[in-house]
Amino acid sequence: MHNPNAISPRRANAGAKTLSQREKAAIVVRFLLSEGAELTLADLPDDLQASLAVQFGQMRPVDRVTLANVVAEFAEELEQIALLFPRDVAGALKALDGKISPQTATRLRKEAGVRQAGDPWDRLRAASAELLLPFLTSEAVEVAAVMLSKLDVAKAAELLGRLPGPTARHIAYAMSRTNAVTPDTVYRIGMSLVLQLEATPDRAFTDDPEKRVGAILNLSTTEIRNDVLSGLDEADQNFADGVRRAIFTFANIADRIAPRDVAAIVRAVDQATLVTAFVHAQALGGDMQRATDFILDNISNRLANGLRDEMQAIGKIKPKTGEDAMMVVIIAIRDLEVGGSITMQNLASEDDA
Repeated sequence: MHNPNAISPRRANAGAKTLSQREKAAIVVRFLLSEGAELTLADLPDDLQASLAVQFGQMRPVDRVTLANVVAEFAEELEQIALLFPRDVAGALKALDGKISPQTATRLRKEAGVRQAGDPWDRLRAASAELLLPFLTSEAVEVAAVMLSKLDVAKAAELLGRLPGPTARHIAYAMSRTNAVTPDTVYRIGMSLVLQLEATPDRAFTDDPEKRVGAILNLSTTEIRNDVLSGLDEADQNFADGVRRAIFTFANIADRIAPRDVAAIVRAVDQATLVTAFVHAQALGGDMQRATDFILDNISNRLANGLRDEMQAIGKIKPKTGEDAMMVVIIAIRDLEVGGSITMQNLASEDDA
């Protein structure tokens, strides 16, 4: 039975031929929006977004026949698509994010001259504080104010706290004048910062030299550690001071461990090893003795008295045995820190004192 309201394919096609591809795109987008679909049009290139917006303003009412035809044509094209690939290197790198090495991605981006796709501030928000901090001192305070305004509050607070007082105050005051900044200016500032970020030379090591040397000396004997630090004092005092701040040894326990975390450390180390480390630390005296007293003062009296009794019973031990026992304690503390069970406090530098 013929339905007089049915849309004839020939009639529908005739209506579609009068429309340009841009008009069809506007109709499809308008239809999807009216049906409640959430479209992320911001991912489109700027010129396509602008063209779509202009076309929206030029469209006139569309009859049911034309709408049905355009939607049917759009659906048919979708059915014919089996796989979609990015149209450029930027899209390809975004699709392969996490699947290829960061070094390869950086090299491809530089070789192709690719800018980071999408909102440049997404890239800046994902960057570490160490990478962003130089911008706050090298750029104008107005640029720094915009950057802090666009970052997450926690990261902005961290960066502001790492600046010298006068610089932090100037940037904070400049933020009061950012209300008049246009979105286009914010975008261009973001792109400029991202391009500078992408131009940063690749680093073979993620940690600073002071941290790398400090990590090695952490697992060295006291004699070797003191000898290396003495040599560094003569060669480069500033570097030597940085290494000292990166080192964590048995002598630093009282300064960098919170009293509430002591019980977790005692549980993580075999009691016999702990007693051996304490006996050797007492023999060395100074900060070593202070570290032992700190631990014993922050555990239960029963456990502390038991450890003291064992320390008296064990008598003298060989220095090498004592060093090995203290190293076991240090490694246990490092493992607890990496696992998030404890948090070590940073040593204040001489400049901060």
